[in-house]
Amino acid sequence: MQTIFRGRHFINLEDFTKEEVDTMLEVSLDLKKKFAMGTPTPYLLHQSMFLMFFEQSTRTRNSMEAGFAQLGGHAGFLDSSSMQIAHGESAKDTAIILSRFGHAIACRYCNWGYGNKYLTEMAKWSTKPIMNLQCDLYHPFQALADLMTMKEKIGDLKRVKVSIIWAYAESHKKPISVPVSQVLLFPRYGMDVVLAHPKGWELPDWVIAQAKANAEKYGGSVTVTDNEAEAYEGAHIVIPKNWGNWVTDQTGVAASGAVAVVDDKLKAQKSWKCTEAKMATADKNVLYMHALPADRNNEVEDSVIDGPHSVVYDEAENRLHTAKGVMTLLMGGR
Repeated sequence: MQTIFRGRHFINLEDFTKEEVDTMLEVSLDLKKKFAMGTPTPYLLHQSMFLMFFEQSTRTRNSMEAGFAQLGGHAGFLDSSSMQIAHGESAKDTAIILSRFGHAIACRYCNWGYGNKYLTEMAKWSTKPIMNLQCDLYHPFQALADLMTMKEKIGDLKRVKVSIIWAYAESHKKPISVPVSQVLLFPRYGMDVVLAHPKGWELPDWVIAQAKANAEKYGGSVTVTDNEAEAYEGAHIVIPKNWGNWVTDQTGVAASGAVAVVDDKLKAQKSWKCTEAKMATADKNVLYMHALPADRNNEVEDSVIDGPHSVVYDEAENRLHTAKGVMTLLMGGR
């Protein structure tokens, strides 16, 4: 199969075949080895890209900035509040101009109902790759780093039980993009995916339908449950992480312009917390994963996230290597 990466947009991993995702992982692993050995990787020498952020970031911004520098290029950070976007400049105009100035545009925009539409509109007009640093629907860089970590730790992922579990948090309203990207990607590797959440925190129906179609094609499975214990039982990997109620949040924002982070409906779910007792019901070699930042002592006990089953820092490090892999392929590949 002939694969062309150069110039393509990176908004949703569903836009790439499994073989193409495998290539991304192979390139990322090669770059990780070279980084460990101190071998220079000037694959994107003298190129420039623009990193547009509508929200805060630690891992995403720094993995992109550091990664692009290690590839020989320069990444300019753009806070959307200090751009003409704040005065109403369109996605079209921004995309056309920035794509003439440099070699790629990456953007984080998580506002529900707007983020993915904005990225898609930019992709329509940009002459250079648009990369999704997280929108309201997808977080492809995070899902790719998660997958890389799983393959490093386990190897063959067929019939591995991975449980994506909603967890209680009070820090801020979190988009559904991380669990959406995970539940779509993991079945493509033959994994048995369990999606567990309290009633009221469902993912959109079309996400579940596509995830089950992926599972049928690649020999995995997708189970949706509101039984937290079922998700932990015998799991090889657990990913307990909070996400918002997209239906309620969308309605609330539209009606009042703001939604309380902590309300009575949320507080009723405080028991959805990753504890040592729940981890003890999983496989003896279970991996604890989280995209970070974790809401410690709400989402997870310190003894779990800092314990022997946690691979969160390896997972976070792989954000650097997968970012470099994607940038190398889209900006320097054939």
